Amino acid sequence: MSNSSNSPYSNRWTPRSTVAAIIERDGKFLLVEEMIKGERLINQPAGHLEENETFAEGMVREVLEETGYQVEPEALLGLYVYRTTDKTLTFHRVCFIARITGQVENAVLDDGIIGPVWMTRDEVAAATNLRAHLVLECIDDYLRGINYPLDFLKD
Repeated sequence: MSNSSNSPYSNRWTPRSTVAAIIERDGKFLLVEEMIKGERLINQPAGHLEENETFAEGMVREVLEETGYQVEPEALLGLYVYRTTDKTLTFHRVCFIARITGQVENAVLDDGIIGPVWMTRDEVAAATNLRAHLVLECIDDYLRGINYPLDFLKD
């Protein structure tokens, strides 16, 4: 298909695919502090899916790149839709429940990542610097026991 401005695809709405992880240990959740446009924000380990990656592979890679932890997916938490406040971007976020299997000592984290932090649900709810409402929504869904088998995804 041509990329010309006459193409029916040139102005097509295209959501972005992201992956995220809920990782709980001893009542605390693994989160990431990051700098975004000069703001210090809190998010789940999350990021964009890369070409030729499955959703699970992308989640494992993002957790490692942002926290230094090696993880394994246990279940699918859900598919979430996030629209930026100015409505210019839409993200489809596949969120997994994962468990830690190891840690890379002295891992070099992605640019902008300050580092991993462990927080309780109440600490997350009280935080005024969440990157998006999905941070708490995903934790609450996890605490409600929502989960789906990994083979729900056909990628």
